[in-house]
Amino acid sequence: MTQPKMLRSAAVTTAALGFTFTALSWASAAPAPAFLSASQLPPAPTPWTAGPVAPGLPDDFCTGATAPRAASKHKLFHTELDTGARQTNTVAASEAKAKQLVTNLRKQIANCFDRMRAQNPDLVGTSVYHGALSVEEGAYVYGIDTEDPVGGTNDAALYSVGRDGRTVTVVAWGQLGDVSAAAVTAFRTTTVTAVTKLH
Repeated sequence: MTQPKMLRSAAVTTAALGFTFTALSWASAAPAPAFLSASQLPPAPTPWTAGPVAPGLPDDFCTGATAPRAASKHKLFHTELDTGARQTNTVAASEAKAKQLVTNLRKQIANCFDRMRAQNPDLVGTSVYHGALSVEEGAYVYGIDTEDPVGGTNDAALYSVGRDGRTVTVVAWGQLGDVSAAAVTAFRTTTVTAVTKLH
């Protein structure tokens, strides 16, 4: 089975959001931050399958190499029907650096659609800030919807950035089609769970 592409309507979109399903080091004195399980992701038409935790950063145009690769680990999830997700956890050297990382990641995600348009002027869509969540040191949710006017397909992604102490987590979810209000609500719940279970 080929890996799903959440924003496959345009080649630049798929590459940009990175859903083509891959030292400051993890502190040895404390347990590694925990990841979401498949059952904690938003409901999907077919069951979620979780991959293993892997070192480094996943391929993602929106967040890129904003987080330090050596201090990061990620986990990929997919379903059988055009839906995928991933979580990246990064342990910063200090809380101050973790706070700055959250700021940098938020800026990268908020500006991602504009950067995509710069590479593909024909791409249409919207970028939406869905607000903050009160969990640990806070979390923030964003949405990106795109449409390929040539292919006639539309795709959607949701991103969140949250922090617990020195640990920063990014959760990304995407699917072919529009994002419903219910999906946003479920993703917000997933984000709270992700941040809560880090430590």
